Amino acid sequence: MPSYWITVLVGSLAVFSWKILGYLIPGRIANHREVVIFAGKLTVALLAALTAVETLVSGQAIVLDARIAAIGVAAILFWRKLPFIVVVAVAALVAALLRHFLGWV
Repeated sequence: MPSYWITVLVGSLAVFSWKILGYLIPGRIANHREVVIFAGKLTVALLAALTAVETLVSGQAIVLDARIAAIGVAAILFWRKLPFIVVVAVAALVAALLRHFLGWV
């Protein structure tokens, strides 16, 4: 079995154990004000990290390409409170146009 499958299995078990742990935590702890605030901030931080990695990294290198412009456009459209599907479509269109006309990867 390739080594990456071991990593996938360990990661899956870790995620599953956290899911089960969530059901075992008493409601008074899970609904505590600080826990709710921390969970909300952690969710935003993880999503921001995922977005940054997927936007800026290709393989082992940092790459500046059409994805940065698309994320910038998406951020402006979210700030203007446009619907999610519109933001995704416009950001994809911006990336596609930059790749087509400017040859950005």
